[in-house]
Amino acid sequence: MSGTSLDGLDIACVHFSGPEDSLTFTLEAAETVSLPTDIKEDLLHIEMLAPRAVFKLNQALGRFYADAVNAFIQKYGLDKTRIDAIASHGQTIFHQPEDGYTVQLGCGSTLAFHSGLPVINDFRSLDVAAGGQGAPLVPIGDQLLFGAHADAFINIGGFANISYNMDERTLAFDVCPGNLPMNAFARKLGLEYDAGGEIASAHEADPEVLYSLNQLPYYTLDGPKSLGTEWLDSTFYPCIPSDIEPAVAIATINEHIAHQLAAVLEKHDLKRAYLTGGGALNTALISQLKSTYSGEVIIPSAEIVHFKEAIIFAFLGFRFLNQTFNSLASVTGASENVCGGALHYPR
Repeated sequence: MSGTSLDGLDIACVHFSGPEDSLTFTLEAAETVSLPTDIKEDLLHIEMLAPRAVFKLNQALGRFYADAVNAFIQKYGLDKTRIDAIASHGQTIFHQPEDGYTVQLGCGSTLAFHSGLPVINDFRSLDVAAGGQGAPLVPIGDQLLFGAHADAFINIGGFANISYNMDERTLAFDVCPGNLPMNAFARKLGLEYDAGGEIASAHEADPEVLYSLNQLPYYTLDGPKSLGTEWLDSTFYPCIPSDIEPAVAIATINEHIAHQLAAVLEKHDLKRAYLTGGGALNTALISQLKSTYSGEVIIPSAEIVHFKEAIIFAFLGFRFLNQTFNSLASVTGASENVCGGALHYPR
């Protein structure tokens, strides 16, 4: 699993057991691997790459994934013959479901050949073809693997998304940006990210910019809905003055995220929120959310905070192999539940 925040490749070896209605999982090993500098730079400036360079990057990511998986298997002494498949999310570079496409890089054939294992990737395209947003995909795992823990599940990665049950239906959508814009301003300060929210906690939000962000039309829409980096470029960033101090921008975006998350939780009367993703480690953001939201904020173990999405993508791969739907139409707006993914054999 590699998210839009580009904070690394999460690898998880997950074993599923038991009947479908009471499935359990064991996380046998997990690790985050840094993205190679050249690949990360290309991804950060993907809009500037020529088409041939994008296809070259697709292959380079697939090879990097394979090398990382091979090293992971060796490091943790895993029995390769017990591994059914690699479920690979890939790196989202374009996401335009309203125009009928979503693109994740990380060549499945390259990954399969160089790892020697079957690979399932391209989890989103079938849902988009069925008229859905192709996102978010984790809610089915939230409900079937973690559902007993809370009323709502929020993951704060590059974007912040939520899933919850209402009237016996699972609903989910992207709420607002997450780490992606904060990381962009942190890089202007020579940092990869605002570690622990230290910058945000030391500065005040700009009230005018905060007001502009909170008035964006996206927040008035009901789900299904999803966000991509294109929306940040066309709609979000233009609300932030070019001469703003990066630290003030970080504090403002931090408060904006907390406001939007609390607003969604309160609107749907959700009393217990289970938070994961890199943003769950941002103490300034969590503190702001707790002061705004009337319910309980639950932060699970560090292992789950870091690897819940990787665990769930393993679950999507597990369901794909069992030919069981892994995308919920009630979440994405597709015409039906679909079993998304493309299978690549190593030989």
